[in-house]
Amino acid sequence: MVKTMDNGSTVEQAQFRSGVASIALELFVSQGYEATSVDAIAEAAGISRSKFFRQFRSKEDVIFADHETLLEHAEVLLARKHEDPWEAVCRAAAMVFEHFAKQVETARQRYQVVNAVPALRDRELVTVFRYERLFGQYLRDAVPGLPPLDAVRFAATVISTHNFLLRELMRNERQLDVGELRAALDDVRRLYGVLPSADAGPRAEEEMVVAVFPKSLPPAELARRLQQKLQRG
Repeated sequence: MVKTMDNGSTVEQAQFRSGVASIALELFVSQGYEATSVDAIAEAAGISRSKFFRQFRSKEDVIFADHETLLEHAEVLLARKHEDPWEAVCRAAAMVFEHFAKQVETARQRYQVVNAVPALRDRELVTVFRYERLFGQYLRDAVPGLPPLDAVRFAATVISTHNFLLRELMRNERQLDVGELRAALDDVRRLYGVLPSADAGPRAEEEMVVAVFPKSLPPAELARRLQQKLQRG
């Protein structure tokens, strides 16, 4: 049974919603998404049908309850003052990853249910776009003169990197933690030329590197090729 709320506390509300979501996911996995009714979820959670609908518009909303809270947290994080806006976006993505990594079994149930229902997969795409829009708009506001397309590209690359590693975790393909994601996001910042040199790691000694590339080559692709060449020595 889920502990109900005594007041309108945001924290208690998030905990309540998360508890109902966990119960609902167990039912979805064992009985099937279509076969599980709102009444069944409410009964299993020990709440009334009206209580359910005060928190969720539908049983589909239960699946994405965590994302609603995480989007709010990411927005709050980005609203603070940051010396490095690019790092702030990566930190917000890491926060999302860490949340699901700490609740990995529940997250895997969600992944299983979403992938079995086309309508839920479509809703997930909309959720991904909301993160991209949040990150991209933040960069446009935080970096004066930044071309909108650069903000979109960086946000999309951060989200794609995050989702790739999260899917590996959800599929139980290998053990992953937030540290690996942060390292991958450092590579994204390096790719776009926004990783401060102090974060790039120690250097044995300075060497001169001369490279020749077509003038029309996009900056991001130039950075990728240079990194690839340097790694090969």
